[in-house]
Amino acid sequence: MTDRRDVAAGIGLLGLTGLASCAPKSASRLTGTNTMPKITPNYMEMKATDLGASKAFYEKAFDFAFTDYGPEYAAVEGGPVQIGLATGEEPPAPMPTFESDDLEAALAKVKAADGEIVKEIFAYPGGRRFECLDPSGNRLAIYQVA
Repeated sequence: MTDRRDVAAGIGLLGLTGLASCAPKSASRLTGTNTMPKITPNYMEMKATDLGASKAFYEKAFDFAFTDYGPEYAAVEGGPVQIGLATGEEPPAPMPTFESDDLEAALAKVKAADGEIVKEIFAYPGGRRFECLDPSGNRLAIYQVA
């Protein structure tokens, strides 16, 4: 079972810290209860201006295996968070973050996959991370906890 603190930390890394404030204040009046619905991030969809190049990058950099759903969509399935790539440019996607147990090795794999590093490894409260771009310009963060 996932600890609530782990989910809160993940939401913070994704920049979704205000997610809980999205619920209407009057929700308890509408339902007659004081409980909030459980909302868990489990799917991240990103845009791909070149689906083939984006798939190749993720396969080489992260060892992802895609399932194709027609010529304009592919997905990585089976993990706690699934990833979808859709052809196009809009809407801009949020920055997904990926945890690694060896940040230097992850950086080397991303560089070997021709990922553009936009922020080299840096420390932040709780760990270290770097940021890169995939072939379609999606910004990614790869982190390792302290």
